[in-house]
Amino acid sequence: MSGSLVSDYDYELPESLIAQYPLADRAASRLLHVGCDDSLVDGKFVDLLSWLTTNDLLVLNNTRVIPARLYGQKASGGRFEILIERLLDHHQALVHLRVSKKPSINSILELDGGVQARYLGREGELFKVEWLTEEPVLDFLSRIGHLPLPPYIARPDSEADAERYQTVFAQEAGAVAAPTAGLHFSDEMLANIRAKGVPIETLTLHVGAGTFQPVRVERIEDHHMHFETIHVSQKLVDAIQATQASGGRVVAVGTTVVRALESAARSGELMPYSGETDIFITPGFKFKVVDALITNFHLPQSTLLMLVSAFSGYQRIRCAYAHAVANQYRFFSYGDAMLLSLCLKDKMS
Repeated sequence: MSGSLVSDYDYELPESLIAQYPLADRAASRLLHVGCDDSLVDGKFVDLLSWLTTNDLLVLNNTRVIPARLYGQKASGGRFEILIERLLDHHQALVHLRVSKKPSINSILELDGGVQARYLGREGELFKVEWLTEEPVLDFLSRIGHLPLPPYIARPDSEADAERYQTVFAQEAGAVAAPTAGLHFSDEMLANIRAKGVPIETLTLHVGAGTFQPVRVERIEDHHMHFETIHVSQKLVDAIQATQASGGRVVAVGTTVVRALESAARSGELMPYSGETDIFITPGFKFKVVDALITNFHLPQSTLLMLVSAFSGYQRIRCAYAHAVANQYRFFSYGDAMLLSLCLKDKMS
């Protein structure tokens, strides 16, 4: 297998290994260190502190998850569920709509909590709606919305999830899924990293619900990625350039940070960028910015599993996942983590 087919990224995962709840302590997760020499070292997430050096730069995604799942009723009486994919502005959004019969154009959707939305039609696989209220969108979402837990967490969201399905450094509201590698960091651990002298910077990528959508083609090159909004600042670009000049490592916390940084460097040079990205990173991709990656374990046949395979090598990741299953690591959003290094010798400078 070469990793060119979607089926190449399948693996067997016992349902019991899919984490349904977070650990009591954010930083208590396990950490599988995958070496470029094919070594697999079982450890704890707090071991990251001893691995980081003062020459490194740790980059976090400061996006904040919004309560993006809404329920309501059509004028005909049928119930529906809305999952926001992306807020377009204060009045409109692209959404996933779960309903028995598609509403007609310009029909009114009555949301639980007294807010109305107008259905404006389809845009590809998504639906466009307009909020019919003067109340700020984030205000009414916080009032009537539900936290959009991933589909593999087989339970309703709880009050505890409102805190735990959010990083401690979440700041910029707009994501509908958490950048889950960041969930392992506690305030104490971040303070210890800073006390060691390791610099920390942030960027923003608003994770869309499309991250959970299945890849419906046979060959990965035929897949079209969904768009997500990113912001990479001049301050971060300067910090990365200083790190590279000193021979340090750019350490990405999560695949979202990789996607944002490599998107901002698509021209061949890392530059500040604010806008959308649909970058699709698969084996053969030439990384320009990121040297190491902290990431959770990803769904079978997912674009994120393809990304980590591009980063550390297809066979190396297959071995790592087989090891994680055999050693009963916890998988997906509330699960354990991996520490990966860029193992390709031809990283573009």
